[in-house]
Amino acid sequence: MEEEIKKIDSIKNKTKNAIPSIFTLSNMACGLMSILSVSNNQYITACYFIIGSYIMDILDGRVARFIGAETDIGVELDSFSDWISFGIAPAYMMYEFALKAYGIVAYPVVLIYVICGALRLARFNLKSLSGQSSKTFFQGLPIPAAAGILIFFVLSYSIIEGDTSSKAISLLSAQMPFLYSIIPFIIIGISLLMVSTVPYVAMKSNTMFRVRSPLGIIISVSLIFLIFFYPQNALFVFFLLYAISGIVYFFYRLFSSKNSSF
Repeated sequence: MEEEIKKIDSIKNKTKNAIPSIFTLSNMACGLMSILSVSNNQYITACYFIIGSYIMDILDGRVARFIGAETDIGVELDSFSDWISFGIAPAYMMYEFALKAYGIVAYPVVLIYVICGALRLARFNLKSLSGQSSKTFFQGLPIPAAAGILIFFVLSYSIIEGDTSSKAISLLSAQMPFLYSIIPFIIIGISLLMVSTVPYVAMKSNTMFRVRSPLGIIISVSLIFLIFFYPQNALFVFFLLYAISGIVYFFYRLFSSKNSSF
């Protein structure tokens, strides 16, 4: 009787631990579907598959914590899925969408992004295992944010190309050809930010969206308005400003510490 109860408990635990992995594997599947979509020149579809990866990536961790099913294999599987969905898939997309014309020069740009993404994830895992990770701040630009810049750039550029009927912010649309021309430097820049020590507020923390002043309320309402009416453009600007915010905060802390030492 006791052995049967143990077997039932074992099955229950295995089932419980497998539930978050369903979301994690769905994240991976969306990343792979994005790669297949790019190979068929379906860039908008590829972007939406990566957005699907975002949703699955958010859900797997929340579900794991909610049902108490956080496991070591789940952490490793999550990182591997993130590398495919936010590392390899966006890199391949950008190669086909904007870098292919550069020929062999494009290869190192793609490799730098993918390698830096892998290093970023590996460093995060090591810090988590050693208990050095922070729930409020990340060290280096998170790979999902780096991918966000790229996929929403593609979606924003597709609007001015007439590939979608979505509305566009005219001021941003006017700058898209210029941004397209410097996309190799943008990719290298966000790649280096991923492996940097620049601090970034964790998007999943309450600190990121905490409203503390009337100005904060205005900014939050404006962001919601822009996302509602101009989702592709607004989210591209959001991820771009998020990447820049870490640099601004880094230098702010640097100069503040220097001034306090005098």
